[in-house]
Amino acid sequence: MNILGNTTGLSPLAIKTLERLYRRKVPLEHITTPELTKTLIEASAEARRQVGVLVHRSGQIDSVIVGDSTQLMLPDIGRLRAAHGRFRALRLVHTHVFGEELTKDDLLDLVRLRLDLVCALMLNPAGELRGIHYAYNTPCYKDGDSPYRAVGPLHPGQLDVNFGALISALEDEFARLSKTRTVEAKDGRAILVHVGLRSRKGRSDDPAMVAEARLRELAELARTAGVEVMDSFVQLRDKLDPRFVVGKGKLDEILLRAFELDVSTLIFDHNLAPSQASSISRMSDLKVIDRTQLILDIFAQRAESTDGKLQVELAQLKYALPRLGQKDDSLSRLTGGIGGRGPGETKLEVGRRRARERVTALEARLKKLGKQRDQRRRRRQRQDIPIVSIVGYTNAGKSTLLNALTDSEVLAENKLFATLETRSRRLRFPEDREVVITDTVGFIRDLPKDLLAAFRATFEETADADLILHVIDAADPDREQHIRTTESLLAQLDLDRIPRLTIFNKSDLLSEEERSGILGGHDDAALASALDRGTIAPILALIAEHLRERWEAAALVPTLQAAD
Repeated sequence: MNILGNTTGLSPLAIKTLERLYRRKVPLEHITTPELTKTLIEASAEARRQVGVLVHRSGQIDSVIVGDSTQLMLPDIGRLRAAHGRFRALRLVHTHVFGEELTKDDLLDLVRLRLDLVCALMLNPAGELRGIHYAYNTPCYKDGDSPYRAVGPLHPGQLDVNFGALISALEDEFARLSKTRTVEAKDGRAILVHVGLRSRKGRSDDPAMVAEARLRELAELARTAGVEVMDSFVQLRDKLDPRFVVGKGKLDEILLRAFELDVSTLIFDHNLAPSQASSISRMSDLKVIDRTQLILDIFAQRAESTDGKLQVELAQLKYALPRLGQKDDSLSRLTGGIGGRGPGETKLEVGRRRARERVTALEARLKKLGKQRDQRRRRRQRQDIPIVSIVGYTNAGKSTLLNALTDSEVLAENKLFATLETRSRRLRFPEDREVVITDTVGFIRDLPKDLLAAFRATFEETADADLILHVIDAADPDREQHIRTTESLLAQLDLDRIPRLTIFNKSDLLSEEERSGILGGHDDAALASALDRGTIAPILALIAEHLRERWEAAALVPTLQAAD
């Protein structure tokens, strides 16, 4: 009989009393029985600590737990997910040696572990039972409803509730509610979490404003990924919590809110360390993903070409490799014993090795595809056609501008990363002059480094450009941050040396005063609305002006060859 918790210092009599708890049976119609209550009180008095049991609906005692004077540490049952609309089929009955009612930790365990019920036996200073307090989960019909109902304190003689009938009715109601609840997004519901660092000396940005902008962008990423955002949380701290990112109290608040809203996913606006993601997941029993995972998921959904799919898979594998070290109960040793030497490889080691082999194979295939792209670029260069590349922050309207400039119909959506493939179209100017215009994948702040490395080859098209069109969403409130992010990434990719035109797109959403002041401080800039054909002509004129010398030089080549 295994007793959970710290049993150091307990007397043999206390141990025997704790072992007796396993022999108790609790009928389904009762929360507890006089025999179980009496044995719990005796064990708590002898141990001078909280003592509790997890009772299965069958009536068997599943676990006996010894805590300290103020709390219990429940075993890890969180990984055993309950069915949707169902509970764990376990209820917690435990003592409170100081006579207190159910604590916040008790209620949080009830909600996050989906226990059937939590019951506290409230003891007086003499170690006698003075009252009973219990709570159970309840459906949340509207925003603001509590996810649980607490009852008591009651005199022991007043505990006449039929536990079996209560839990059956609750499960039926939860199941009925889950069927009638509509989920607009295909991948369920999520809560967004952002932790901002408080202003420090030398910093001019307001953490609250930064948090608002980042959450707005994270919500757009979630929408693009197919997730319905139900709520968001912001916490300002001096530094991130090394274990949970947010503080323990804030995480408890988030978990209660997730239960209220029937949320299955927590999305953190940070790149979580493997240990942080594991700790939060164990605490919450929810799916926990970070910003990088969210972006990788979007790329995986939207990649269409073989090249794009390989690049995304490579980035996902590089992201996952450091996280393969998380605990796995099936890490048995392989290839050891007869016919082998040493303990052999674990499943974890085999998984890592196969992942590294796949990374090597993907890099080789992408290198081969890169050579093919290089051959296509050389053919275009021999034709001596100028190249204009459209770059900018994601969802700035790059694809829509390409359609407007070239009368084409490439995919253009009001979503982040609608375009992951490099698309090229020809644009004809007067006097039989042509240019090739390419549309590239959009930029975003904190672009995952593995993803940037995997898509670096995609930007080789831009490296050969004669001119870059930097497209900016003029109506975005975080416009200046988007400009800084794009310019920083262009510098990282060694593309900042190429001549550039700045196009403030979506100018139709600005007021007259905003339009008149937006061009200040920007040379070679133009206002445009990709949906308004009348604003395209100035852009074409600027492109022609920048490429005039190139065209004139190309026109001289046949003349010089004829003179020779």
